[in-house]
Order: sequence, then C-alpha cells, then structure tokens
Amino acid sequence: MNANVENKIEQLRNKIREYDYNYYVLAESKISDFEYDKIYKELQKLEEENPHLITPESPTQRVGSDLTKEFLTVTHKTPMLSLANSYDEQELLDFDKRIKNILDVTHDIEYVAELKIDGVSISITYENGKLKNAATRGDGFTGEEVTNNIKTIKSVPLRINSKHKNLPSHLEVRGEVFMEIEEFKKFNKQREEEDLKTFVNPRNSTAGTLKLQDPKVVAKRPLDIFTYYLLSEEDISSTQENNLKKLKELGFKVNNNFNLCKNINEVINYCKTWDTKRANLPYETDGVVIKVNDIKLQQKLGNVAKSPRWAIAFKFAAQQMTTKLLSITWQVGRTGAVTPVAELEPVFLAGSTISRATLHNKDEILRKDIRVGDTVIIEKGGDVIPKITGVVLEKREKGSKPSQIPIHCPVCDEELFYSEEEVAIYCINNLCPAQIKGSIEHFASRGAMDIEGLGESIVNQFVDLGLLKSYVDIYSLFQKREDLINIERFGEKSVINLLNAIEKSKDKPFEKILFALGIRYVGTGVAKKLANHFEKIENLINATPDEIEAVPEIGPRIAESVKKFFNIPKNLENITQLKSSGLKFEIENKSDRNVIFKNVTFVLTGTLSKFTRDEAKNIIEENGGKVTSSISSKTDFVLVGENAGSKLEKAKKLNVKTIDENEFKKMLGNQ
Repeated sequence: MNANVENKIEQLRNKIREYDYNYYVLAESKISDFEYDKIYKELQKLEEENPHLITPESPTQRVGSDLTKEFLTVTHKTPMLSLANSYDEQELLDFDKRIKNILDVTHDIEYVAELKIDGVSISITYENGKLKNAATRGDGFTGEEVTNNIKTIKSVPLRINSKHKNLPSHLEVRGEVFMEIEEFKKFNKQREEEDLKTFVNPRNSTAGTLKLQDPKVVAKRPLDIFTYYLLSEEDISSTQENNLKKLKELGFKVNNNFNLCKNINEVINYCKTWDTKRANLPYETDGVVIKVNDIKLQQKLGNVAKSPRWAIAFKFAAQQMTTKLLSITWQVGRTGAVTPVAELEPVFLAGSTISRATLHNKDEILRKDIRVGDTVIIEKGGDVIPKITGVVLEKREKGSKPSQIPIHCPVCDEELFYSEEEVAIYCINNLCPAQIKGSIEHFASRGAMDIEGLGESIVNQFVDLGLLKSYVDIYSLFQKREDLINIERFGEKSVINLLNAIEKSKDKPFEKILFALGIRYVGTGVAKKLANHFEKIENLINATPDEIEAVPEIGPRIAESVKKFFNIPKNLENITQLKSSGLKFEIENKSDRNVIFKNVTFVLTGTLSKFTRDEAKNIIEENGGKVTSSISSKTDFVLVGENAGSKLEKAKKLNVKTIDENEFKKMLGNQ
C-alpha cells in the first residue's frame, strides 16, 4: 500500500512539474485551471495523509510557512562580476580589438548577444538535481540567501528535469528575476486600491519583494526569471550558446531573443535592431550583453578588477523627457564634496517617476546655464541615473537669473573650499554634521562593517541626539544602552539587536575595515588589494606613495589619496581607538608561506588544467607575487598551459624561464 501511495504521489508531482513548465516557461497551457487545481489538491491530500513522504522539492512546498528572520550571507564560489559598459559602435569595435589582441588572433571572434533584462541578479545552486539554495548578487563576492522567496517563482524548477542523463552533482544557475510591465502595473493598481504605497518601477518592486520575510506574500507577487548562465565543476558545454540550450533542456526559462553572432559587426546589427524594438517587449531591458561564445576562450581571457574581459554590456541610448526645474539643492557628502541636485516637477520616464536629477558639479550648471524655473531636458543615463542634458531656451521665463553657486556650506555654514585642480567644491569642516553622518553611514554599510540596524535614519537620529560624533563612537554605544532604550520608537529589543550587530562587526577582516574608513578612491576591490599586499595597517601607513603605487592595479591618484588620509593626525587617532575597541587591522594567520613569491612576476599563457586562470592568479598574489598580462625582461616566470600562443615564443626570445603546472605546484610546496 505504501509503495502504491508513494508511486501515486510521485506521478502527481511529475504531472504538476510538467504543467508548470509548460505554463510558466513555455507559456503553453496544456490543461484548464480547474483540472490543474484538482490534481494539485489530490497531491496535497495524499501528502497530508502521509507527511513522511513530503520532500522539499515537491510542488506543494514552493511556499513555505516559516518567516525568514535573517537573510544569511552567502559567499559566491565563483564571483558574480559586474560588466563593463559600452554606449556606441566604436566602443564595441574597441572591445573586439582588445579580445583579439589578448588572444593574439586576427580572425573573427564568435559572440553570443543576449538582451540585458532590467531586474535582480540571482544565483541558484542545485545538489543532485534538487534546489539547495539561492542568493542575490550582493557585492559580487557575497550575497544574501533568499532561497524561500526564489522557490515561490514557478518558472524556477525545484528539481531539474529527471530525464536528463549525466547531470553534474553540483550545478549553479544564474539569472535575472524581474516583473513583466503589465503584471507590475496590475500589482501597483492593486496596492493603490488597498491604500498601500506603490512602487516606482518593476525593478525596484522585484528587489523589494525578494527581501520580504514572508514567502506567502512573495508568492502573491508576479516574479519571473530568465536564466542565462550555467556553472559546474564538471564540463557541461563548450560554448555559451550551448549553455543556453542546455538550460532549456534542464527545464529553465531562457530568453529566446539571444543570437549567435559570427563577428562584431553582427553584434552591432543586433544591438541596433533591439534598440528600436525594445519598446514592444513585455519586460524592461536596458541593453545587450555580449559574451565570447567559446568557454575555453572565456577562461583564457579571464577577468580584470570586477569585470570579465570576455563580456561587455551595450547600453541603449537613454530616453528623454522635458520638465520644469523647481529648485537646486546643494548636498554635502561624507568626503565634504558639495554637489548640486535638481528638484524637478515629477515626470514619468523609462519606467519610473523622476522628481530629482543630478547636476554633477558647479561647472556643469554654468556651462549649460541651467536656471531655476527653466524647462529642462532630462534623461536616464544607462536608463538608471536621471540627469539634465540641456535647457529649452525658448521656454525660459523673462527675468530669470543665473544660478548662484554657494560660498558657504548649506549644512554648517562654514566657508567652502574651491580647488583649482578639481571642479568639485568642498566643505573642509570635519565636524560638519553632513560629513559625520555620511562617514558613519558608509562605515556601517553592508560592503563595509555591515552593522544591521544602523542605517541612514538611525545614523541621522543618533548624530542629532549627540550619541555619535564619528564612526569611532559606534563601539562605545554599549555604554549608552539606557539612553538608547529611552529613544522614542526604538525599544529594548532593537537596542539589543543593534549592540549585537556592532559586536559581531568586530570580526570583519582587515580589507572590510580598510574600506569602511572611507578613504577617497578606495573601494572594496582596492581595499582588498592593499590589505593583501601590506598585511597590516602599520605597513600601509608607513608606505611611500611609490610603494603604494607598486601594488598591481593601484594608480597614482589612489596612492596619493591613501597617503593624504594617513597624514591627517585625527585619522590615525581614530584607527588607534578602533584597534582598542577590538577591530582587526591586519590579516590574520598570515604565515611565511604567503611571501614565497615576494617580488616575483608571473605571466600566464595557454589553458591551465589544474587551476583556472583566476585561481592561479589568486595563489600567486596571496603568496606575495604579481601577475602581468605582457612579457618583458622583468618577468620572472611564464606559467605555460596547453595551446600556448605567442607569449611562449616571446618568453624564449627574452630567455624568461617557463614552467608548467607541475613545476608550479612544486614551487608551492605544501601550500
């Protein structure tokens, strides 16, 4: 009897999976809603009667009942890198030229062009064909687990098509979660009728939905997904085109508008075609993603900083509208830079209502002669950031006056500093409340110390109440516990959670702390490079600009900014106080093994079998070495893989020592 019930349950599940696939992925309805509901209820009844037979991948388990109290941090095994952008035909031609130069070829490169969906990037992991977890892109290296919410999307298979043979045990699928435009409008209309706050565009609605704690609420929202990337430790396919086809075979939803292009000219034609046709699509797209089709060539090309060399995004020309400029607000950032923001008469543009736009700097205002009361032309740069591109002069009101550039800080009223070398203007008062708030907010942000509960509104409140005067004061808040509890609408539980989050932040690695300090031009990637190279804060403080600039991919502007930061006594005093609070200003467990390649320069060529390019590069850099893209007399070793090209010949001509992967492993010893 039990075997019969088990078989019946599995038959019903397979039927529902098939109907879901046809309806949500292929947009084909094989049965009526009534028949579908009948089968679904039969499965529910059998599972309720036999709870021991319920499995996580059953269609009835898409919507969980448990609330997600905390979105756990997930480290991406392979980073989810962002793409470099291009905006015109010449930049695509330059991209193709770079690819050919790196590969040292003259023949045409094959590319796959895919529509760039304007949504939220997601990574979904499968173990033995069953959905294990899902995570947001985050900063590219770590994201947030949103498994319960992703499971509610019916175009996401909970179990991969069981008919597929030789399925890798571990599989990662990446895609873009989005809302179709009409579904978004219906959803917003419903919220309006329920007297709830509406969303400005489908992407914001999607991002907000994925962060909801209750999957039952998520399930009621019209989320969908297009998958575009397949990862496995085992070889799945030799090309991106085949990967997209494989995703379809496995039961995933893929955007059918991708195209295999034999050369860059076909790519350009594809981009031109969709720039005019995109208005007819049922979902929002802001460009085209171009990828080298051959996977081995992708691996050979590798990555630079936060972007792959083998892919680029072509951004469609921004959409434009005209509206009235009501006023100009001057904002003070955490570095003291004072920047102008246009306050506009609200206008709907490219999927969202625009009421503010950047004016960049004072020179931009003066050059374009932008005045309050003007009718201005606004556009979304890359369909994201609104900006003013010009003024409709024939509509300018009589008697209008040129915009006045401020002399005093709009927040603290101190005289502003005008640099001859920069267009930006600065408030140089370190005690300016706007700078204090900005620096604390940055310090506590997710990419830095990740102190949950210390967002913009709380930071503003704490600074206004005198509880925080700098980010150093965060670690003495536990001494003001009673004061915090007495703050209106804060409460004991909120205080306990905040203090716990502050304590937890003390475990953040050196690179995160270095980024949190807010040194100009030092983003997360630069902070990581500096931390790995100098190992402890004292080494970085005492380094000369030339020594800082010697770090791979660190230029003179960054080196000068870092040195300038550490030349300010107050900053050194802050670091001393943070150290005494328990923050770690050095890389932990850094042993002598990490300097076996100190001052040694490598060049990688050919296809490596025991490592990926990135893995070999990371190993070299973690052990004190440097990896460059071109060979010179200063190169110490060339690590040679299969099908090595012209670099191998050049190494022989320059008498540079070449090694294979086995020799490289011997050099590493027990590392």
